[in-house]
Amino acid sequence: MHDRALDFLTAIVAAPSPSGFEQPVARLYRDYVQPFADTVTTDILGNVSAVIHPDAPMRFMYAGHMDEIGFIVHHIDEDGFLFFSTIGGTDAATEIGQRVWVHGHERVPGVIGRKAIQTFQASDVSQTPSLKDLWIDIGAASRAEAEKVVHVGSPVTIDAGFALLGGGLAVGRAFDNKVGLLIGAEVVRRLAEEGGVHPDVGLHILGTVQEEIGSRGAKTAGFNLAPRTALAIDMGVATDYPRARPEDQGKLELGKGPGISQGANTNPVVLDLLISAARDKDIAWQQQATGGTSPTDARVVQELQGGVATGVISVPLRYMHTPSEVVCLDDIQATIDLVCEYCRRLRPDTDFTPL
Repeated sequence: MHDRALDFLTAIVAAPSPSGFEQPVARLYRDYVQPFADTVTTDILGNVSAVIHPDAPMRFMYAGHMDEIGFIVHHIDEDGFLFFSTIGGTDAATEIGQRVWVHGHERVPGVIGRKAIQTFQASDVSQTPSLKDLWIDIGAASRAEAEKVVHVGSPVTIDAGFALLGGGLAVGRAFDNKVGLLIGAEVVRRLAEEGGVHPDVGLHILGTVQEEIGSRGAKTAGFNLAPRTALAIDMGVATDYPRARPEDQGKLELGKGPGISQGANTNPVVLDLLISAARDKDIAWQQQATGGTSPTDARVVQELQGGVATGVISVPLRYMHTPSEVVCLDDIQATIDLVCEYCRRLRPDTDFTPL
């Protein structure tokens, strides 16, 4: 991965984007793709689309969601402590003691508090904490003092930075799915600079919103676009760490390329195109199987209009939906290569009808 791409990943990881509050990351995405795309647009929900060949009759949709899990302040008590709800699915056990940023009238630091272990009863030790047992401390002495800087409705993100680990791995918050957004941005840059896309194939590389609360952005953007084919690029739960059981959901390992999912969410022609692209170009990939509904943007895009030929690509990720997610940079690069090659293989007359 070249330095500019790594700088972009660092920037979007640092920027807050809980579902419904994606604007800071959307601005960074627009700025990055603007020099390479023919057009860049933002719709009424906030989805950002970078387009190559906007007038082409055959349309491809890339969905990499910009939003992240987070929190929202729903109450400020008389002593200035903030009580909060989740945005998306989180594990309260990973949040205790975490430093956070509260994005209110200004950005202020805070910490998620819980009663001290020295005060626990026997039942407390065996129980997983719930959000009602937690609060955010910003150092305010009263509600009035707290409301000078934050308010009910302020979004909250974990204060956890980006860092490189050994073995080509990286750790950071919200790789789900800012890695997918980075991949989309690099696909735009690569295809604009290197070419190879049929002139009658339009590429619509979207940063979608509100995926973590139901793929709302992909549903509306896909309805407006009516693509013939689409790929959802998201993170996949890695199973290459202690006590993970591939028997439960399959094997997905860091450093061995993205997962290509087979099942009802993936059109058979799309699957064949992806696998042949990976094999022909010697791109590392892993076989995955999804028996039910995909928990990605593909779920809603597939059913739009008269149906869309969708595919799901998963970048392996350890410790998903925690403050310290771990990804392999080589897997990111392999996914960029794979999506670029898929786009180059599309033709206006590509028939996605399963036969």
